[in-house]
Amino acid sequence: MIAYHPIEEQEGRKRLPDDYISFVSLLADPRCGGISYLEEEEIRILLMQDPKFWTYKPFSEMMIRAAADDVRFLVYIYRKMMEKLNAQSLWYLAVGSALYCRCFCINDNNYAHWPSLPPIPDDISAAENAPEEEILCVLDVPPGKMGRVIGRRGASIMSVKESCNAEILIGGAKGPPDKVFIIGPVKQVRKAEAILRGRMMDL
Repeated sequence: MIAYHPIEEQEGRKRLPDDYISFVSLLADPRCGGISYLEEEEIRILLMQDPKFWTYKPFSEMMIRAAADDVRFLVYIYRKMMEKLNAQSLWYLAVGSALYCRCFCINDNNYAHWPSLPPIPDDISAAENAPEEEILCVLDVPPGKMGRVIGRRGASIMSVKESCNAEILIGGAKGPPDKVFIIGPVKQVRKAEAILRGRMMDL
């Protein structure tokens, strides 16, 4: 899904905070597939109604088809999207993917054993609207302070996203529950970091 937003931005659309596209919508988008997949939409509704949907065994015929089609269609979508990405978007995709992976693979050696992030290609860095270096900042949230970071119904974290051109992820169920991950251009990441650290301070 990360590749969808560079395609949107190439066409002049601005990405909004928490902008999200489902697999079904992505598949239906003419730029990515143009395929209507009603059965997958039905699966998504069933999953919303029962979060344990995929834990039930044995799998039904519908579940087996949906799991197989996810893999089959993802390869098709990948090829379609890669054809549409320009050089700058391909760089953003490579860096963004690497930084997202780091979010949920926390270690104590500052990712020393990980491959280096792809540098900005020379032909892109020389351009007038050259992209900025992108980084990941990991914030440790003290016990009892995550509520201040997120805010009521997510209002606090949303306001930070709206004021900073950076992606902000909360560990929660998908990662360490006491960490916040900020991805984006250096200046915007540092701005978001400063705001969130201020909100974690004792009043």
